Amino acid sequence: MKGFLLFFTAFLFLHCSAQQLQKVPEKFWVVCGDDKAMIIDPSKTVNGAPGIVWQWENSEAKILPPIYQKLLRPLDDCKPVDDGKMLLLTSSGGATLLVDVATKAVRFYARTPMAHSAALLPGGYIAVANSTHPGGNSIEIYHRDHPEKVICKDSLYSGHGVLWNKKRKLLYVLGFDELRAYNLHIRGEDARLVKVKTWKLPAPGGHDLSGVDEDQLLVSAHGHVWDFRINEGRFTPFQLLAEIPDVKSVNYNSTTKQLVYTKAEESWWTFNIYSRNPDKKLHIPGTKLYKVRVAGWGR
Repeated sequence: MKGFLLFFTAFLFLHCSAQQLQKVPEKFWVVCGDDKAMIIDPSKTVNGAPGIVWQWENSEAKILPPIYQKLLRPLDDCKPVDDGKMLLLTSSGGATLLVDVATKAVRFYARTPMAHSAALLPGGYIAVANSTHPGGNSIEIYHRDHPEKVICKDSLYSGHGVLWNKKRKLLYVLGFDELRAYNLHIRGEDARLVKVKTWKLPAPGGHDLSGVDEDQLLVSAHGHVWDFRINEGRFTPFQLLAEIPDVKSVNYNSTTKQLVYTKAEESWWTFNIYSRNPDKKLHIPGTKLYKVRVAGWGR
């Protein structure tokens, strides 16, 4: 009981210390679940309680049509973009948003069936990976200046991950049992997706796609996490998580060897965020967490 009271007191103290930020600072963590996105200072933890320095809830998106209150739950990805000034949020309830960190204003929105991840592309384009839904199973392209307007799309069964590779000028997307690379051809206000390469996953159930650097990707599935070296086109087990099933998000810094991830522990969600090098476990009770991202990693 004493330990619980110490944790609860620390959680309230840190949670109530949330502040107004202009951007997501480098190395800070962004986590999402239910109707919330939060920014965490990993250096400010007390007894396992996270140092939450910023929080956004879907009820704050008051300019959106009322249907979005339902579509924005649960949030399932939360990527810092625009040098940390914006958060690109997706929801498996069926929406994608671009939220200004400083003002919490919504700068872009779209109805995206069973969206599981998104990426901001050069020129203001936004790619969204949609999972299993009658209107989903696709990769869709939007422009941030034109809410709810699909510019182009391609079919992708159980779309779960999407990542822009600046070095190769290619869009990498993750589906149920494959990883693809696309060119995005832009002409005027039109765009077209052209598939240039497909790699079969070693096992089905593709879930998370993250970048370590311009030559290395991490791919998670139901029972595996793989290291994918683009030049070699080959998947190998990612040893730091070789024995961990149901990894929902993974972030790795190859220079510091730090690892930050979430894994399903309560059905598809968790109340915890894990770190290695240094070893740390942050607990956020009451919010069904899904993914965590680290600002400045994998760019």
